Amino acid sequence: MALEIERRFLVVSDAWRQRAGLAQPLRQGYLAGSRDGVTVRLRLRDTAQGVAERAWLTLKAPTGGLARHEFDYGIPVDDAEVLWQLAPHRLTKTRFDLTCPGGDWVVDVFAAENAPLVLAEVELPAADAALELPPWCGRELTGDDRLSNAALAHKPLARWPREWRQSFDLL
Repeated sequence: MALEIERRFLVVSDAWRQRAGLAQPLRQGYLAGSRDGVTVRLRLRDTAQGVAERAWLTLKAPTGGLARHEFDYGIPVDDAEVLWQLAPHRLTKTRFDLTCPGGDWVVDVFAAENAPLVLAEVELPAADAALELPPWCGRELTGDDRLSNAALAHKPLARWPREWRQSFDLL
């Protein structure tokens, strides 16, 4: 069984770019979701020219705490393009894998209605794993469902009440 243990942070500077790998343009569509946090997500990874090169479906389900069940299944790109058009909730972002100690780090730079949001995620081997935060990490967002990718696809940052954006310094 696949288990994801992840912590999330606001990014407060561009210093992470010194450790960044290649840009990975991503499109995510949310096909189904339940009140208890189970989601079915479509993800397409595009080339720099905007052509999908890989696609997969992901089912996520909470377990409580930092861990979630996560199941990924590769699908044909042509099928994914049709599902993208059918997805009622979508977002776009560019992901960068980072070379950092203490876990598998990525930074997501959100586009369109979720710009200028930049988030960092680290996947950990265990919920209680020690973590040294890089100086470009700001406020921890782990557990704040308003900034999950699924929530941002449903209610993008541009549609948030002003006080929500202010509370995250996102004006």
